[in-house]
Amino acid sequence: MNAGHQTTRRLVSSVGQSVCRACRHSLSRNSYATAAAAVQTDDSAFQHVPPVASTEPQASYAVKGGVLLSRPPQITRDLHPFEAAYFLYQRRLNERLALPFTRYFYIKKRSPADLEWKRKLRQRLTPARDIGRYKGYGDEAWNDEVLVGANESDFQWQVQRLVKDAEQNGLEDKSEEGGPVRAGKKVEREPVERPLSRVTEADTKGDLKSLNRLLQRTLYLLVKDKEGHWVFPQDRLDQENLHTAAERILKQSGGINMNTWVVGNVPVGQHQHDFAPESLKASPNPHQLGYKTFFMKARIMAGQPILTENKLGLTDFKWLAKEEVQKAVRKDYWQSVKNMLTER
Repeated sequence: MNAGHQTTRRLVSSVGQSVCRACRHSLSRNSYATAAAAVQTDDSAFQHVPPVASTEPQASYAVKGGVLLSRPPQITRDLHPFEAAYFLYQRRLNERLALPFTRYFYIKKRSPADLEWKRKLRQRLTPARDIGRYKGYGDEAWNDEVLVGANESDFQWQVQRLVKDAEQNGLEDKSEEGGPVRAGKKVEREPVERPLSRVTEADTKGDLKSLNRLLQRTLYLLVKDKEGHWVFPQDRLDQENLHTAAERILKQSGGINMNTWVVGNVPVGQHQHDFAPESLKASPNPHQLGYKTFFMKARIMAGQPILTENKLGLTDFKWLAKEEVQKAVRKDYWQSVKNMLTER
């Protein structure tokens, strides 16, 4: 019997009848556990052997920071043909529902607005020129659906009709009383500002370096590196976090002419490039298996890249949409970055 068991028996016998059976059992169990733990601690102290440090270099990857610099869409997207047809149907339906009410429900009788209504209705035979001519009374009043391929469903046609309507005042063909216009009477009208075209000169010329193209899409900055590959601006980390590295890379690649903003402190994706086994054998650092690039998201507000004094060895740049990026970069690179790019 060891010392721990003898101590426990003496303690139980000395307490005697003053301790209940349950307490004696708990006391005996705790004493045994305490003695066993003490013995185990003493044995483990002699059995611990410190690990031997390995002098062999570990295989690793270099870490790079990349920047997804983008220009967001500048205008709304073009309507789908179904959407354009639906909106035209809603405007025609609104006019049909308004016909049962007299116009004096909306316009005061013999007011300037009432005279303007009469002039234009006599001239174009419909209150709203952009929806085409619609006669709400007669045997064909129900037949107001637009045929497939009709001009009325085209957005540009509607804009031109609205501008033309705004440039007229109803006096071009008839006088205010309905008779012919007196000779020598000049109709003056304030000039109407026409909307700008949704297709720019850069779109027509195919200028991939212009930010004034594909106004409905998001454009991304792609640069050509020293190896001749099209990639996003990137460089090795130099004892810095990813946010600071992204700001430095933008300045070193495009200069200070760009007004940019790095969004957040967390990367939106990463790309892993493994070196070929042949290049590893000839490399001065064969334990570096490749590099991993972590991309930060950024926006450009103004300016353009200037590569004349860049410090990353870049030779060219482009502003491309998502499907254009796919055609420019390598396949493995595209598989890593495609989910970081927006469809619009």
